[in-house]
Amino acid sequence: MNERKALPETSREGRRLRSLDAYNAITPFIMRERRDATNFFSDSLEVTEIDRFIRQKRTEGMKGFGFLHLFIAAYIRTVSRNPAINRYISGRRIYARNGIDIIMTIKKEMTVAGQETSIKIRFSPYDTVDEVYRRVNEAIVTTREEEANGTDKTAGVVSRLPRFLLSFFMFAVRTLDYYGLMPRALKSVSPFHGSLVLTDLGSLGIPPVFHHLYDFGNVPIFIAFGAKRRVYESEKDGSVRLKKYMDYTVASDERICDGYYFARALKYIRSLMQHPETLEKPPEFVLSDVD
Repeated sequence: MNERKALPETSREGRRLRSLDAYNAITPFIMRERRDATNFFSDSLEVTEIDRFIRQKRTEGMKGFGFLHLFIAAYIRTVSRNPAINRYISGRRIYARNGIDIIMTIKKEMTVAGQETSIKIRFSPYDTVDEVYRRVNEAIVTTREEEANGTDKTAGVVSRLPRFLLSFFMFAVRTLDYYGLMPRALKSVSPFHGSLVLTDLGSLGIPPVFHHLYDFGNVPIFIAFGAKRRVYESEKDGSVRLKKYMDYTVASDERICDGYYFARALKYIRSLMQHPETLEKPPEFVLSDVD
């Protein structure tokens, strides 16, 4: 992998990786669907330092700053050093994605009848936690103020088609997507095309679910995190201390990189979350994926 100082401007979703070894190249033909290649993982974060950092940012005027913003920033920084986790499979070929597209599902109102919608935000690997906070909040506010965003409008039009036309439309879209010919207008509003789907179940007061990956589209990772839990733990001196943890789950497409690489990326996310102040400055360099 090579260092680079700037990201190339491109309208393409990604570039095909041609220098991967033979085993990686044939894996998408062996595990043909994303559901065949999904691995599930769960872990917990001790949140003492995280809570301290969140309180600090809120006192600085960042109203509503929370775990979601911090986790997104940690993921972006991890991609800057471990770009292979930002790959995707399309047409049984492996691509390096241009940019970091994070998808979240939000409710316009926190009620049973509140409308649910998806937002997709593009980030740069150079983004800091402050930039993440600003861009996420702007996207959420804009989406809640709109009657319908691009995703909702597209789904509204398609859902009104007769059943046989809807089936044909989806067949056509899947075929175009397989061959890399899906219109950019559709991809830009699709919640099934991106780097990561992230869901915050802590806001609902429940533990994280093990969410599946979608066979449609190309999202390779789904992360869910849940409500904080409190645990009494014994210290080395025999005393008992109350600690708080945040549980999270990961579903990943194992075809994008090997287990060692992915484990290294997960450990890097954990390290960043335990030292969140490192995310206040942009990275000194960004690594690009292989050719």
